[in-house]
Amino acid sequence: MKDQEGVFLIVDDEPDMCWALEYILRKQGFASEMALNGGEALALVASNSFRLVFLDAKLPDMEGLELARRIREVDPAIRIVLVSGYFYKDDVAIQKALEEGLICGFIDKPFCHDEIIKYIKIAPSL
Repeated sequence: MKDQEGVFLIVDDEPDMCWALEYILRKQGFASEMALNGGEALALVASNSFRLVFLDAKLPDMEGLELARRIREVDPAIRIVLVSGYFYKDDVAIQKALEEGLICGFIDKPFCHDEIIKYIKIAPSL
């Protein structure tokens, strides 16, 4: 499963955060696609198959949880991990999204590489 193009999708409006996540994925042998906003992310999901989406909670054109709902409309099986410096894991909105299965995980910013690697390892194969 190594070196597959676009296996993971990174959605964050901060290019440095995209670069950091891409670096971690590349060190694990995986390629990724990046989107800087919700519109770009939806276009990529519509035209590609991804194992997992690392999704920022706050984007310039829509909220991360709203984007997660819209991504699920395009690909109901896709797994989404919300990455946020805005929310905390015990926030009501995050707990509800986890319980409903809208997202499969949550990572606080700043994060440790091991947190990202944990989700890479449990992402389903295509």
